[in-house]
This record gives sequence, C-alpha cells and structure tokens, in this order.
Amino acid sequence: MADGTDNPGLLGAAMKRRMAAGGLVLCATVRMSRTVEIVQVAKIAGYDALYCDLEHSTLGLDTMAQIAQAAALAGVVPMARVPSHDHDWISRVLDGGCHGVIVPHVDDAKAASACVRACRYPPLGARSLAGYGPLAGQSVGIEDSYALINGNTVLVVMLESPDAIANAEAIAAVDGVDMLLIGTNDLCAELGIPGQLDHPKVIDAYRRAADACTKHGKALGVGGIKEGPVLDQVVGMGARFLMGRVDGVLLQQAASAEVKALRKLVN
Repeated sequence: MADGTDNPGLLGAAMKRRMAAGGLVLCATVRMSRTVEIVQVAKIAGYDALYCDLEHSTLGLDTMAQIAQAAALAGVVPMARVPSHDHDWISRVLDGGCHGVIVPHVDDAKAASACVRACRYPPLGARSLAGYGPLAGQSVGIEDSYALINGNTVLVVMLESPDAIANAEAIAAVDGVDMLLIGTNDLCAELGIPGQLDHPKVIDAYRRAADACTKHGKALGVGGIKEGPVLDQVVGMGARFLMGRVDGVLLQQAASAEVKALRKLVN
C-alpha cells in the first residue's frame, strides 16, 4: 500500500485509513490476466489496489487466490468483484486472500445488510471462520482474529440503478458497509442514457451518493469514468476510490499505439 504499511495482512485497514484522511486509492482491474505477473505490473505502475473481476470474466477462484496472495505480499490491496450477492461467493473470495470484496447491484439497505452478514464475523455478521486467509503467516489467536479481520475487510457495495441511487442514504447508513461505488455505465443504461457519462442525471447521482457518504462516514468510489471533467468533478465531491481501465484494454491501447507509430516508419 502506498502509505508505507509493511504488514501484508492488514492492507485493507490501511486503505480505509488512507481514504478517510483524504488520500486517493487507485485500483487496477484484472479481467484478462491469469498469472501473478499482473501484480508486478500493478505495483510498478503505482496502483494502490487491484481487483479480480469475477463478475465479467471467466477468472476462477484458484487464479484469484494466487493473484490475491501475491498482491498482498507486494503491498497491493487484493480485492475481488463477485458475480452475485450469495454469501458463499463473498466468503470464499475473502477466505482466498482478498482484503476487500466488491458486490454489484446492491439496490437497497436490505441487500447491503445481507452483504455485511456474509463478509463480517460476529457480532457484525455471520461469516464462518476458515482458519486460513488474509492473516496467513501471522500468529493471531481466534479471540483476536475476528475483530482484526473485520477491521481489515473492505466491503464495497455498487450502486448501479435508479433505485440504488434513491436508496443511497439508507445503504450508506448500514453498519459494516465501507464504500458506495457507482457503476456508471450500468447506471447510464438503466437511466436510458447509455454512454452519456457527463449527463446531468449522472452528476446528480454522484452528488446524492456523495452526500450520503459524507453524512454516514463512508467512502465514495467511481467505476466507468476514467478521465475528463466529470472525473474531476466527482473527485471534487469526495470520491477517493477510482477503478482503472481493464487490463486487456490497457494492453490493446498500448499495442495499437506501438503499431501506429511503427507503421509511420515506411509511410
């Protein structure tokens, strides 16, 4: 983690402190990569975190676990986006070594509370103790591990519909939720304005979510907006977690730029 922590088991807690202090967290998106070398790429590039996208890829849990544990050792916060709200998905990515879980399509406080129950140990939730996971390699007794892991786990709920935006304050009020992250592309589609990331309805959605986060002490995250005035505007509203472009997109862009430059040599 870029704040200098040297504890690979507590990167999630460090990330939460960083955002609470006003620091920016940049998160790489892993969707195409299948080996731990992607961790080196993210680390050298300067990303603070990475997430394995299990919602929009064929990445499996074994691959995710390898990448997550390599990321933790490199000081890059390991996270995963799960494909559903099911408790077995949420608990397994955390047991596999992720310090944070991103849950898509959370439309109301009831759904957010179910996510808390799945990812937090008692008394906040009902997650079952695996005995091996993010604190692997450290000597921590059971009596201390519940509170320690609860404090280290980052729960991110995604708001991707008009209903979710309408319920932003109720969702932010749920104890155990750390971040509200707007999935801008899906939100635009549901609003009937696909691709219009700078539409006034999008700006209003971010403003409502930002107000809810400020009121309840939660972080605000951005998905789908990668650059430009709108990103400047939402960061100005308080967003401190930014999802980067998909790994495959970055590779395609770099490859296209290289080919374009080389073609000019004989033209």
